[in-house]
Amino acid sequence: MTEDAIKTDLTDILKTLKNSFKKTPFPDIKQRQQDLNTLKALLLDNQDALIQAMDQDFGNRSSDDSKIGDILTTVQGINYSLDHLKKWMKPSKRHLSLLLQPASARVEYQPLGVVGIIVPWNYPVFLGLGPLTAALAAGNKAMIKMSEYTPHTASLLKQLIDKYFEANKISIIEGDASVAAAFSSLPLDHLFFTGSTNVGKLVMRSAAENLVPVTLELGGKSPAIIADDMDIKTAVERFILGKTLNAGQTCVAPDYILCPKGKTQELVDAIDATFTSMYPSVKDNKDYTSVVNSAQHARLQSLLDDAAAKGAVIKPLGGDLGCTKTRQMPLTLLQSVNDEMLVMQQEIFGPLLPILEYDTLDQAIDYINEGERPLALYIYSFDKACQNKILKSTHSGGVCINDAAFHVAAEDLPFGGVGSSGMGSYHGSEGFKTFSHAKSILSRGRISFGKLLFPPFGTAIHNLIYKLYIR
Repeated sequence: MTEDAIKTDLTDILKTLKNSFKKTPFPDIKQRQQDLNTLKALLLDNQDALIQAMDQDFGNRSSDDSKIGDILTTVQGINYSLDHLKKWMKPSKRHLSLLLQPASARVEYQPLGVVGIIVPWNYPVFLGLGPLTAALAAGNKAMIKMSEYTPHTASLLKQLIDKYFEANKISIIEGDASVAAAFSSLPLDHLFFTGSTNVGKLVMRSAAENLVPVTLELGGKSPAIIADDMDIKTAVERFILGKTLNAGQTCVAPDYILCPKGKTQELVDAIDATFTSMYPSVKDNKDYTSVVNSAQHARLQSLLDDAAAKGAVIKPLGGDLGCTKTRQMPLTLLQSVNDEMLVMQQEIFGPLLPILEYDTLDQAIDYINEGERPLALYIYSFDKACQNKILKSTHSGGVCINDAAFHVAAEDLPFGGVGSSGMGSYHGSEGFKTFSHAKSILSRGRISFGKLLFPPFGTAIHNLIYKLYIR
């Protein structure tokens, strides 16, 4: 299909959805609850098929990784939205000063219209239907561009959406990068993108042509600081699932570890022992997810090769070296790393884990602050003063203290980045507001003192008002 044909096809879909939205520009709570319950039924009825589709897309996708990272999190988000939707939709009363009385003020949250969602490949269900949950709760229609790297999941979701939902409410779009580029240039009412920082810049530039507001959920190098007071084995137990889930192909996976000087070998031994107990072997292990495709596998291998050539000490963990054929790559530790290595310049997005030593906590904080602001930051310490020092001295999209990645599963916490790791947030009430317009309403009744401000100016009443309120 030519570029013009792709654009025409997408434009026609958008036009149909916008016309449908115009017929019901403010769906009532019953309609929104019905949509959310339908989405939940779609997931529960077809979770095995969705897990199988993701397994096909990855070559080997642990069914538990899919249940934890895609199914459970999405269902919990829907349940939370159902429980709180009435409260979110309730108009918010606002204060008015005496100067503006008698009157009332409120904010009503109005649906935006047609929301565009661009989905990455790493969690295709959660990162597609999670934003959709917020969009439906807010009363919108949606167009969802699925990743070309997860074609089986995309095809199945398209079939299921068409089966479970009435026509002209949600449209699933398949296709390659050319389709994504055309998608991001549409005059949508909001564009929600999850992916890399570099592509996020292109998406934002394209959306700007039509003044489409954007939410960008990006990534970056999310650090984990092990404080000097922290037991090393406990720290490892707290972060290793966040790093190994989905074979590290998670935007909030710990990207590198900052370890107190002199404790690195203890840390390496603890990670090795814990990983091996979780995955006695990597090759053909159904519990251990593959790298999604050959291109990503080659990218990760090139990071290792570059690091080794520049002096890094590389240690693959587990009982074997994995399997190139199945693209199962074991968690691999990198020591003696430096900033000249590509692995310390790029978001890793895979099962590689560099370890850096620091002399003082201030040195670790300075190292983090010299880089771009990360999507997540992880603190391992039971010392409140240490925790607060790191919290107050760093910027990141979100933080876990003595855990990793699972702040994303906390439905009432906003999820989003800051700086190069993203723009805007969603989940919970923040998701509802992201896909709503906060409409300000000032309402007057029969009585109004507005005439007191009419010209001619310089009267006693004008001077009195200025005296009372300009101070």
